[in-house]
Amino acid sequence: MTVLFWVLAVAAVAFGAAVFAVGSMARATFALLASFLCVGGELLLVGLHYLGVLVVLMMIMEMLVMAVFMIMYMMDPGGLMPMSMVHNRRGALAVAGTVFAALAAGVFAIPWPQRRGAAPHDPTFALGQSIMGPKMLVMMVIGIAILATMIATVVLATRTGRYGEDGVR
Repeated sequence: MTVLFWVLAVAAVAFGAAVFAVGSMARATFALLASFLCVGGELLLVGLHYLGVLVVLMMIMEMLVMAVFMIMYMMDPGGLMPMSMVHNRRGALAVAGTVFAALAAGVFAIPWPQRRGAAPHDPTFALGQSIMGPKMLVMMVIGIAILATMIATVVLATRTGRYGEDGVR
């Protein structure tokens, strides 16, 4: 379990870095999807099953919508022309290095509290209650509405549209 956790952690960071290293938008999309799938796998490993599945499903749908818009609006969606995802490389490296050093120093400098009490029986329910409280049912319904909207967007964005080849109702 521990080895798999660290493998997924390293893979998530590597795929995240690949988003900025690859030469096409399509490859960057797939690298971002792989990174989020690794994060979803980690959530599943630590026992947050609902959040893990939610991250996986949301990222698949998000990347699907992103690919549809990329194909519709980009001049080179397949990535045959070289491109760069980084602007102002020196400034970006300086800011990223400074933020990473500050966050890493904070991790080691802060005295972490000890756990009080036992872990909840259902960590997903406890997390949902602490974030949403009594509005959890509303958020679940909104999530289904958003999913339906994404599916409808993809259906309507296809070449044939909603009514098929002939375009007749």
